[in-house]
Amino acid sequence: MSDEIAENGTANGDVPEIELIIKASTIDGRRKGACLFCQEYFMDLYLLAELKTISLKVTTVDMQKPPPDFRTNFEATHPPILIDNGLAILENEKIERHIMKSVPGGHNLFVQDKEVASLIENLYSKLKLVLVRKDEQKSAALRAHLSRIDGLLERRGTRFLTGDTMCCFDCELMPRLQHIRVAGKYFVDFEIPASFRSLWRYMYHMYQLDAFTQSCPADQDIINHYKLQQIATKGLLSPTLTRQRKDETPTPALKMKKHEELETPTFTTSIPVDINDSNNTEE
Repeated sequence: MSDEIAENGTANGDVPEIELIIKASTIDGRRKGACLFCQEYFMDLYLLAELKTISLKVTTVDMQKPPPDFRTNFEATHPPILIDNGLAILENEKIERHIMKSVPGGHNLFVQDKEVASLIENLYSKLKLVLVRKDEQKSAALRAHLSRIDGLLERRGTRFLTGDTMCCFDCELMPRLQHIRVAGKYFVDFEIPASFRSLWRYMYHMYQLDAFTQSCPADQDIINHYKLQQIATKGLLSPTLTRQRKDETPTPALKMKKHEELETPTFTTSIPVDINDSNNTEE
């Protein structure tokens, strides 16, 4: 499945076309999946496409049933994969470096801010511990980390992490916050405290942006992402999510997909607190 984000200007020499290959949903194999790095780079490139420095083509690939041409070109490589003028960049760090140094306008997204970089660095690992351990101590550690982010946003008083325009750190943080909201609530009833008003105000502004909403996976895909991880941890499913052989017994997660394919995708974007600088509060 291919999703055109911006008009291709390559033909008339206006702007180069960048293709981003991302993981598809593990439920229907077509819509956007819940890969954090895929969404992060999708957001980076979407912002550049909005500025018309590039045109962006996003292609989803079902890694449980990858098409033959994908296997031929990329073998066992998993998305995200960035293709720029026929050059395929396959590793996350190299993709980030390519966007920063080689994609028109990309350098403007990559600001230097050691405080923000260190603050968001280990956030996701704390979510993983919460989902694995499922105890209050790990949940408290995650809340404390979110409290520090809330404090930074309150102290700075900016719309985004480093100012009033988005940067690479926002594209990294917001997908992780969404996973915390959706997976944390589903698996361990974890919720971001309503008292973190500056953090909620930040999320409210992010929910208004096409760069986030167009790249955001459905709640069901985020939940299924972690269900499959838990099954893989228990040894019931290969962590690489390779295609099932005919002689293998179907796993519970793969059976469950058939039921979930029928569900209408949902997207959690509500805000549980009043936003002072907005007349509209989402319920």
